[in-house]
Amino acid sequence: MLDESLLDAPEALARADRRGLLRGAAEAGARVRTAARHAAEAGIAELTPEGRPRAVLIAGSGTAATGVADLLAELAGPTAPVTRLHPTGVAPAAGALRWALPGWAGSVDLLLIATTDGSEPGLALLAEQAYRRGCTVVAVAPQRSPLSEAVDGVHGLVVPMATAPYELYEETRSAASPGAFWALFIPLLALLDRVGLISADPEAMQGVADRLDRIAERCGPAIATYSNPAKTLAAELADTLPLIWTEGAAGPVGRRFAAVLAELAGRPAIAAELPEALPAHGMLLAGDFAAGADPDDFFRDRVEEPQAVRARVLLLRDSLDNGYTAAPAARELALSHDTAISELEPEEGSALETLAELLAVTDFAAGYLALASNGHA
Repeated sequence: MLDESLLDAPEALARADRRGLLRGAAEAGARVRTAARHAAEAGIAELTPEGRPRAVLIAGSGTAATGVADLLAELAGPTAPVTRLHPTGVAPAAGALRWALPGWAGSVDLLLIATTDGSEPGLALLAEQAYRRGCTVVAVAPQRSPLSEAVDGVHGLVVPMATAPYELYEETRSAASPGAFWALFIPLLALLDRVGLISADPEAMQGVADRLDRIAERCGPAIATYSNPAKTLAAELADTLPLIWTEGAAGPVGRRFAAVLAELAGRPAIAAELPEALPAHGMLLAGDFAAGADPDDFFRDRVEEPQAVRARVLLLRDSLDNGYTAAPAARELALSHDTAISELEPEEGSALETLAELLAVTDFAAGYLALASNGHA
């Protein structure tokens, strides 16, 4: 159950936010600026690549690295394949994870390593393997971590991960936090701009930071629910099974939101891209998660009978209607099954800015759901 009264109690939210979820979302713009500065100081802006890489491989563990790889692949498009190297191991512990290069990887390929931990021996071994094969290696990792020391100046280039002082404490470190995502994403984005795969010059980075600042002003704890899109979304998704339907380049945002809801708020959600989401999720709108029993049924036992979990559609889109969209069909399908629908559509801007807005609003919403839900404060 969601404690909606907590949503409009900023001081209580601050006390409950021991993991710094809302603080991390609010400071996303500042984190982008710091990460961009770290990338410049590490020398990414001075790199002189000899053409584009054949392929980009990304390795790392946790929700942040997964989200970074997904979004970079979306932004790069067909210019060069961006592939995430999935770890294997007997446990999710840093010491148990291992990564392997594909057999074809060589001197014309680029290996990116993104980690909020930096103690994974498997990533250091991967960097050494890539170096022997002639791959260019660039890592974003915590400063003075075993990985950064193993890679820096020997096997490749290291960009220190941008961190905040409060993240020194164990309970505030999470690979699903907004700060972790932006700290890993921005240096790698700057690198791919430098090698010509993605357009993201310093002015574009500043635009992303400014957009994140504006979203923080609209979605912060002091803004009432009725005018706060993130609090409104959190209240709408409470006690539902969110079906996150995405369109355009918003696919990685939807998948990240589902992962963050599970990891931070303990809530399941399913993400799919339009138009394939419609047949894929159609039975969820007609089966056990459909609109269900009448909530006003007088004879329903409200004490003994748990409240039914119903599906709710969240439509995430990265651009305005251009006549070539499955959004009308999505709305029609949801409404034909009496399923409520929420929509997020960013203001106009560059592709990076609109995606940043969707990421920021959903990160705030996940934070509010985690804090205002029983057992997750």
